[in-house]
Amino acid sequence: IQSGFVMLTNNLGHHLMVHQAMIPRNLKPFPYISGNRMLSGYKPKSNIKDSYKILELEEGCSLDDIRNSYRNLAKRYHPDSGSATADSEAFMKVEEAYRVVLSDVATKKKSNENNEEEEDPFKPKAPQHRHYLSFEGVGFGTPSQREKQYMQFRVDRATEQVLEYRKQRLESQYTMTDLMKAKDVRQSKKVKITQAVERLVEDLIQESMAKGDFDNLSGKGKPLQKFSDCPHIDPMTHNLNRILIDNGYQPEWILMQKEIRETIEQLRKSIVASRSELGGPMTPYRQKQWNHICEQFIEDIRKLNKRIDNFNLVVPILSRQMVHFSADKEIVRAQKTYEALMENREASNSDRKENEEENIKRFGWKSSLFKWLNL
Repeated sequence: IQSGFVMLTNNLGHHLMVHQAMIPRNLKPFPYISGNRMLSGYKPKSNIKDSYKILELEEGCSLDDIRNSYRNLAKRYHPDSGSATADSEAFMKVEEAYRVVLSDVATKKKSNENNEEEEDPFKPKAPQHRHYLSFEGVGFGTPSQREKQYMQFRVDRATEQVLEYRKQRLESQYTMTDLMKAKDVRQSKKVKITQAVERLVEDLIQESMAKGDFDNLSGKGKPLQKFSDCPHIDPMTHNLNRILIDNGYQPEWILMQKEIRETIEQLRKSIVASRSELGGPMTPYRQKQWNHICEQFIEDIRKLNKRIDNFNLVVPILSRQMVHFSADKEIVRAQKTYEALMENREASNSDRKENEEENIKRFGWKSSLFKWLNL
């Protein structure tokens, strides 16, 4: 019953919504639904999960969600709704599912209330009196009884705190033990990796010797030269490394680093030489040539920086990585180097002229004649 309307059902399963005022008083109502309860003689055909699925709901939903879903489905499938999806059989399934879900919700609600009542029936309720505010609200009975109960409560609480402290202390000890074990595991892994690398290098050397890669060495059959430059380095290890380096067994990043350093030195020398060839002062034509040289130098620096990026990707040590070169700073550096060379040249020329003048004064016409003969 909603808003004064009643739904009547005949023997064929047809439904009709009529107002209460239109129902005769002598008409016996059909044993249908009374509020949210079903009659005890009704047994639903479908189970609870199917009923929730028919109502397009999930278990644990609220009562309002159930009612709203039922109204929407009734509007969709009711034979007298006039909608295109009206279906009497589907509506009967919806109605039956609605009954099952309502019964399930009512049963769960009643069981929850009973569980709350039976949860702790022997738990004493603290009376709200002033003398019960002492002893932290622990115990019941007379003040002396409550004092004894409070002392026992304090003993139990102290025991729990001691046990908790011991538990935390043991956990911390086990944690430290686990950390030591993890450290030992990492150290053992490091040793294993080092030994594996040494075995790999030894295998590669033996394989190369079997192939005859060391047969064409220039110093074959001659004693090794002792390198005593650094007393902290094993001479045998130093000799082996030197042999590998001399025969091209160098890591890629070392070769790339050497190439980058040689390239930047060559570029610096070439731009200084180009500036020296142009000389000074700079005419418009020479300035144009210098700008063209600078553009080419900037392009070479860009390629070199790209090479540095590739080097930083393969270098195994972070401290060995290189930074980019600045073309503008290198051009300014070349200009300063050229100016320093010009100053040194002028100073050397002035010193040479002074020496010639002194020689002329000292030796007179003989020195000038000797110089003329040499020329």
